[in-house]
Amino acid sequence: MDTKLTLKLDKEVIEEAKKYAASRKRSLSKLIEAYLRSLTIRDESIDGEDIEISPYVKGMASGTSVPIDVDIKSGYKNHLNKKYK
Repeated sequence: MDTKLTLKLDKEVIEEAKKYAASRKRSLSKLIEAYLRSLTIRDESIDGEDIEISPYVKGMASGTSVPIDVDIKSGYKNHLNKKYK
């Protein structure tokens, strides 16, 4: 059963959301309903720990932890410099 809901949102946010919904050929109401449904389903899954991790994703785990002080950008920059010399 559908029920009416009134929300107060920033005018620019509403306009952008309407454009987004229109570009996907959906109403803003259906877009918001789908978003809220995805939030509540995700929260229920997290609370109930019903999330199943696929064997493929499990296989990607290396068990290696990265130190907090690693400078990823610098390391990647050095990698690119070596690669394109």
